Parts: sequence; C-alpha cells; structure tokens
Amino acid sequence: MSRLHQSRIADFQEVLGEPTVALTKLRELCFSGIPFDGGLRCLCWKILLNYLPLEKALWSSLLKKQRDLYSQFLKEMIIQPGIAKANLGVSREDVTLEDHPLNPNPDSRWNTYFKDNEVLLQIDKDVRRLYPDMAFFQRPTDYPCLLILDPQNEFETLRRRVEQTTLKSQTVARNRSGVTNVSSPLKSTPSSLSEYEVLPNGCEAHWEVVERILFIYAKLNPGIAYVQGMNEIVGPLYYTFATDPNSEWKEHAEADTFFCFTNLMAEIRDNFIKSLDDSQCGITYKMEKVYSTLKEKDVELYLKLQEQNIKPQFFAFRWLTLLLSQEFLLPDVIRIWDSLFADDKRFDFLLLVCCAMLTLIRDQLLEGDFTLNMRLLQDYPISDVHLILKKAKELQDSK
Repeated sequence: MSRLHQSRIADFQEVLGEPTVALTKLRELCFSGIPFDGGLRCLCWKILLNYLPLEKALWSSLLKKQRDLYSQFLKEMIIQPGIAKANLGVSREDVTLEDHPLNPNPDSRWNTYFKDNEVLLQIDKDVRRLYPDMAFFQRPTDYPCLLILDPQNEFETLRRRVEQTTLKSQTVARNRSGVTNVSSPLKSTPSSLSEYEVLPNGCEAHWEVVERILFIYAKLNPGIAYVQGMNEIVGPLYYTFATDPNSEWKEHAEADTFFCFTNLMAEIRDNFIKSLDDSQCGITYKMEKVYSTLKEKDVELYLKLQEQNIKPQFFAFRWLTLLLSQEFLLPDVIRIWDSLFADDKRFDFLLLVCCAMLTLIRDQLLEGDFTLNMRLLQDYPISDVHLILKKAKELQDSK
C-alpha cells in the first residue's frame, strides 16, 4: 500500500472518527474517490445518501430501527400474503368467499395479488440479467434472509410465485392455441430463467436479494412501482454493501441497500415518471440541459451535433436516467458514483460528466458522420473514468 493511499485512509478515518461528521470535509474527500479498505465506501455512501445522520452516537440505534422496519416490510409484503395464498383454496368454503380469483373489485386481495405478480415478473426478468459478465449476482449470499428461508414457514415465496406464474402462463398459452409445442414465456427471450439459475433450497443468490428489494420498493411506492432501469440503480448499491470487508455491513446489506436506494430514488424518481418527462423536473429538461451546457463550453461541437440532428434523447436519456451505470464496468461506475454522491449539487455534476464525455471525443465527433457518431455515443469509447471526472471538474470550475 502506497504512502499516499495510507494517508488518504487516515484522512477518512479522522473525519469519520469525529463525534459529528464534518459533511463538507467528507464530501471533499469522497469526491476524489473513496478507498475500499475498512468499509469506508459503505459508510460514506450511507452518510452521503442521508441514511446515516452526521451524529455518530445515533448510528447504532438508527440502524437497528431501520433494519427492524425492513424485517416488518418483509413480513407484511412477502410472508403474510404468501401464507394467505398458501391457505386459500384449502377448504371448500373458500370457493364461496366474496373475495375469489375472478372478483372484479379493484380492492380485492386477489386483484392486488395478480397486479403484484405482473410487477414481480418484470423485476424477475430484469434482475436475472444484472451485470451478466460478472459472477457475483449469480453466487449465493453468505447471509440469506432467514425470515424467508425458514423451513418451518409454509408460505409462497417470491421464488415460488415466479415459478408458478410462469408455469401457469405457459399452460394457458398452450391451451388457447390448441397446440402443445408453443414455447413458454421462460424460453421466449435469451434473458430467461436459464440465465441465472435458482439455487438449491436454503441458498439465495444475490440477484434474488435485489429482486426482493425492488419488489418491496414497488409495493411501498405504488405511484411509480417498478420501472425498467431501477435494477441498474440498485445493483451497484447492493454490490458495494454486500462485498464490504466489514461483516456487519455485509450481513445487513439488503436492508441498508433498500433504504439508500429509496433515498436515492427520492432524488431521481422524476426521471422514471413518463408524465413528467417534459416538465422542469423531468428527463427531457435534463437532456436539453446537457446540450445547453455543451453549447456554453464547446459551441463548435454543439453545432455539429445539431447539424447532424443527433438529439440528446438518442444517448443522454440512458446516461442520465441510469446514472451512467450502463456505460462503464461496475468498478468504474462505483468510482463515478463516489463523485456524484459527494457533490452537493450531485445531478448538476452529472450533467457536467455527460458534457465531459462529449468533449473528450470531440475530434472523432467532428470528423464522423451521423452513423459513426451514433455508434460512438451509444457505445462510449473511453474507459478511463478518472480522465472523464477530471474533465468534468474542469468544466465545473470554469463556470
């Protein structure tokens, strides 16, 4: 370990060791990248995402309270409905109950169950293809959720719900078409169950934990529920917490990720709400802001992109909505997020990072035609995120 690296760790430990964390100092340190050592990133992100307060004395009681609350969410939204579903239909009287599977009442428990299944299947499809080039999400967690995996519990888990729902939809497809060789929904896309296998009973893969986090979030936030792409936001958070060297952070990665994800989504959820796209808080406004910033910093490049009719929607939508999580390898995404989370105007800084990405390939863009430039922007060629962040900082300082 270099002397400079040791010195940086000591700087972090000094700031985090104070009874009240000096947020300005912590932001400055985190902006330049957080060392992996000793659980520093995990702790810093929790403070920067307003999960942990600045007063250190409050940490342990708050963490216990929030983790207990998450356990309550699991009981109310997964375990209890699972028990109810397992018990329904056991006796003949259930058939005559007012609440039955064909009840059209929107408040019917069955109606809620079927709607939840639609959301769950979309989440399941997306989390099974999270970072497919990495083995991590397919591996078993060292800390499976005992509430869910308790062998004494006879209830329908999310895993079982997905299996049963997809099996039923396969059967229906065959019956209605009148043939028996129709492929099931599971095999209709390459990103199917066969990609991320379900582990044996008693084990949980990391992707299953992410699925549960997103399902609980969707249940608690019915106005937005689940939108494709949220899986790409929760993935790096969970990975960071679940690979932390501190075993306590690791053990509670699920609950801590849920609350940090919820706080982050509170800041960026407007990007996922289609009806707000054209409002001042919506994604269209932010994409246009990338171009207006580029016009200020590099008018020649701005005019070239305008001339070729390359709209920011063609590339900046994904960059902004997913916080660049699809443009770089996961360790590089995490490094970018150190700076994003540390900036007190974090999403203004994200606009500058996008602008920096454009100016760093300006020569290629100025020479290229529409097709070549679209390829460059949709498969960004520079992998050195330090260079990009340095350029973004220069743009910020030149304001």
